[in-house]
Amino acid sequence: MPTFTALTTLTGKTEAERLGEAMERLEPEPTGVGVFEIEDGSGLWEVGGYFQAAPDAAALALLAAAFDAKPFAVSELPETDWVAHVRRELAPVEAGRFFVYGSHDADKVPGGAQPLLIEAAMAFGTGHHGTTLGCLCALDRLITQGIHARNTVDIGCGTAVLAMAAARIWPEPVLASDIDPVAVEVAQANVRANGLEDKVECIEAAGFAHPDLARAAPFDLVFANILKGPLIALSPDMSAAMTPGGYAILSGILNEQADEIVHVYAQNGINLVHREEIVEWTTLTLQKEA
Repeated sequence: MPTFTALTTLTGKTEAERLGEAMERLEPEPTGVGVFEIEDGSGLWEVGGYFQAAPDAAALALLAAAFDAKPFAVSELPETDWVAHVRRELAPVEAGRFFVYGSHDADKVPGGAQPLLIEAAMAFGTGHHGTTLGCLCALDRLITQGIHARNTVDIGCGTAVLAMAAARIWPEPVLASDIDPVAVEVAQANVRANGLEDKVECIEAAGFAHPDLARAAPFDLVFANILKGPLIALSPDMSAAMTPGGYAILSGILNEQADEIVHVYAQNGINLVHREEIVEWTTLTLQKEA
């Protein structure tokens, strides 16, 4: 069965969310609607829907006009076995001592590597994206420098690949949290697949606002591979939740956004140690003042 997409952009979060809600009432009903900020500093938001039948062009035109959005671009997607496609396209990734792979590449894990199994069906956070790769490389760099993190948390964990990487190296348990319950389920499945159930605990939480995180703090290593806005909002809470001298590895940051993140975190006593750019994405390693 074919899938149709209908995408538009407009200015303002409130209007974008209202447009998304209006799309959910269309006939034929969309199977899903998403509202996302375009992280390029333009102030634009993208609103899109997926449909099992061709959406009503007239209704979409009326919605676009009503919310002062650009005309919807409607596309028909070919029928694709996406899991098979991802398996073909996602080669294993080496990031220092870490080797991220799918089960279809289990025979390619090199001796001496720290293996991290992420299934193709759970592809967000496989290590192919510049943000995840940058975080793994930053962790590898800290390990090489002799850092031993005894209390680690992965905020916005996605697949939990970063939490699992820390758990592969150090004996202490690691916390992994995400605001999305589906992501938490994915993280738990990955943790089981890697045999790390006793090392990594996955919880649903927004930022540091969860009793388990409060009890576990302070942390001497924090991963936060999210986006600029949430990173800025988290900076005071992150500083309060870190040990003096502790490290933070931050990503989800476009290169042109990195200086602002560095400035905001410095104001909260967490200073830049290293920055790395991979294509358009920057990963920052920072350390809290002792």
